[in-house]
Amino acid sequence: VVAREKFVEKEKPSTKRRVAEEARAFLAGEPIPEAEKVKKEIKRPRTIFMTKTGVGLASFGLSGQVFHGPLIKVNPSFKIRTILERSRNISEKHFPDARIVRTFKELTEDNNIDLIIVNTPDPYHYEMTLEALLAGKSVIVEKPFVQDSRKGRELIDLANKKGLLLSVFQNRRWDGDFLTIQKIIEEERLGRLVEYEAHFDRFRNHIQENSWKETPGSGSILYNLGSHLIDQTMVLFGKPDNVFADIRSMRTDSSVDDAFTILMAYTGVKVTLKASYLVKEAGPRFYLHGTHGSYLKHGIDPQEDALKAGELPGGEDWGKEKESEWGQMNTEVRGNPFNEKYETIPGRYTAYYEDIARALKEGTPPLVTAEQANLVIRVIEAAKESNKTGKRIPV
Repeated sequence: VVAREKFVEKEKPSTKRRVAEEARAFLAGEPIPEAEKVKKEIKRPRTIFMTKTGVGLASFGLSGQVFHGPLIKVNPSFKIRTILERSRNISEKHFPDARIVRTFKELTEDNNIDLIIVNTPDPYHYEMTLEALLAGKSVIVEKPFVQDSRKGRELIDLANKKGLLLSVFQNRRWDGDFLTIQKIIEEERLGRLVEYEAHFDRFRNHIQENSWKETPGSGSILYNLGSHLIDQTMVLFGKPDNVFADIRSMRTDSSVDDAFTILMAYTGVKVTLKASYLVKEAGPRFYLHGTHGSYLKHGIDPQEDALKAGELPGGEDWGKEKESEWGQMNTEVRGNPFNEKYETIPGRYTAYYEDIARALKEGTPPLVTAEQANLVIRVIEAAKESNKTGKRIPV
């Protein structure tokens, strides 16, 4: 109670009086109706300001070194305590205080962690997430969530039953170009939007030997890059009525899908998503057309390259694009023509883990829910069915 009195020294007088009365009742041996509430409030400062959520990484490959590791390192709400590396000790240089384990079971049994990042190859997402949830751990899964939406539903139900957080790392919601597009649409800078086209193209004309990404059933570009495009689209427009897809394998000797075009049906706006591994000369990444004008955006968010170069997120220039890379907007502003470069909002991948920290603290859903991520998988499944049948498939 004395500790509680010190904690409220700067609170309003009515709060001070209530706590003082509770203190006198306690010292007199009288019952205090709100005693349990007082106990909880005494503990609150320590919970908020002194503890960090212990995190375990399920692997330390590209995603662990480039994305999750740095983003967690700069967030004061988290501490990476345990890292799974099957045979190497690469993480020692980056996280010298973290414990290295060799099996996923050791990770799930570690009492020092409450949150596990399942950043392993796609085929392992379901099994590892299931095991982590059964062990009482909250989980963040690398995209794509799962390869079968029915299994995704199982994981969602289990997480809800156990009261655990389950989210998927859809980091490209915080690409600068996508944040800019959200603003353009919300502010109707192009008038009423009538067409949205998004690309995620690369040039990889070779086959990666001994890579799971070249294995049928798990290495499809639809899951790898399509999951980003589909998620972004549903952030903007919601669930589509149906989808129509053309999915192809175009590289020589390729065993997996490496190009697609998806039409997502919405009332009032035409939506086209495209990706390919055989685009050496890239066109615009985004095309937006409205009743007053258009916006075209080339290039890709600079955060990934900065992270690959070993930079840590933060500082005034983080996520900023060069002016030469800004998109071109040709529209009308208050009846006057406007045809200029339109500044790109800085990207903020750190916002994902900031939101996870908030969700864990408040016990509320994160911005990226497993339900949303599972809907992405349902759209992918509908696209695959459309490609087989040549028909539009409801979602």
